[in-house]
Amino acid sequence: MRNKLIKGIFYSFLLLFVSCSKELDTSPTQSVDAGTALLTSSDVKAALVGAYSDFGDADFYGGRVFMEKDLLANVNDLNWSGTYQGLTQIANKAIPVDNGYVASVWLDGYTAINDVNNVLSAMSVVSTTDSASVLGSAKFIRGASYFELVRMFGKAWNDGTPATNPGVPLVLTPTTTITDSSKVSRNTVAEVYAQVIADLTDAESHLPKSNGFYANKAAAAALLARVYLQKGDYTNAVQAANRAITNSGGDLTSTYAEAFGASNTKEDIFAVQVTTTSGTQGFNEFYSSSQRGDIQITDEHLNLYESDDDRLNLFYEDGGSVYTGKFEELYGNVHTIRFAEMLLIRAEANFRLNTSVGATPLEDINRIRNRVNLTSYTSSELTLDKILLERRLELAFEGFSLDDVKRLETSVGNLPWNSPKLIFPIPNREIIVNPNLTQNEGY
Repeated sequence: MRNKLIKGIFYSFLLLFVSCSKELDTSPTQSVDAGTALLTSSDVKAALVGAYSDFGDADFYGGRVFMEKDLLANVNDLNWSGTYQGLTQIANKAIPVDNGYVASVWLDGYTAINDVNNVLSAMSVVSTTDSASVLGSAKFIRGASYFELVRMFGKAWNDGTPATNPGVPLVLTPTTTITDSSKVSRNTVAEVYAQVIADLTDAESHLPKSNGFYANKAAAAALLARVYLQKGDYTNAVQAANRAITNSGGDLTSTYAEAFGASNTKEDIFAVQVTTTSGTQGFNEFYSSSQRGDIQITDEHLNLYESDDDRLNLFYEDGGSVYTGKFEELYGNVHTIRFAEMLLIRAEANFRLNTSVGATPLEDINRIRNRVNLTSYTSSELTLDKILLERRLELAFEGFSLDDVKRLETSVGNLPWNSPKLIFPIPNREIIVNPNLTQNEGY
């Protein structure tokens, strides 16, 4: 593990720290002052690696941010049997303002944002050859980070008025010292979404089609598809998903299980890289029976599948409990954006719009079904409910359930989709340090 390239006194909640982060492909670099570090193109590219590293931390895009949302949204699909108090509070829908797991999400998100703000502030020294890719990657990380934060800590887009509902603070320049000006207020949900779309649109326009392990043009389009789907903007969602499918050059893996291997697969549009020197996968600790095994799969969930569905074969029994095999690799990559998700977004948006951008909804859903050995639907059989069921089963336990509950306006047990208990609290330590931050309803 290496010390982060840039660490200062960051944002109102962070006094001073030097912490470990994932190593991607650079040698260890000690913490240095941002004002003197980014003097060359190589400095900025090294800082970008640090940003990817912080973005992919186990508590953020490395897995746990998705797991925690699934725990909050769960009623009958999962059984939480763990002893970690913070995760038990999330599973019980009774989150105190001092929950450590929630605080880690906020901290990791804003750490990654500050990292890329430093990168963006130094673009003038980046070589012409690298500038587009560096800028695109930085905007991708910032847009993705703000999208996670606003959905966790703000009301859903369709809950009331986004133009007045508080979201999260937008910080778009580097923060290296604590001043009164760094104690910013919460921007509105609409303002945060607008920034997310602007960043990801900029990222898509600058990123290359191929970019090694880093975000590429397809990854930015795929995240835009998620954002537009969450807003209910199906016209833009289908276009973005189609661009992601077209530009990715990928496809579904031959079997469902192959999509969750330790390394990247042809189905990955974006995956967080995990190695033996960078840490462990955020899902693995709690989902795998070879680790803590605190999350088991219920019969209620298993009964949702058709009997011949190959996805059932990825579940396994150990000690009388059933587990998902998606996260068995301790050092396995986190497959955060898959080709299958884009097919599902394109199918749903096309179905709602009665269009056939890229393919018909029937063609896309049958690709999903045929991969898991299920028979094709006919056009008369396909309904929106069936498309949504395919989405639920295909993407199960990958962090989509809470946001789908909200955009589809369903419920979590006896909690309606817009219950304040389905929004995470602003961490109390941020409220204490920054009096301009307001707490969410019910906390």
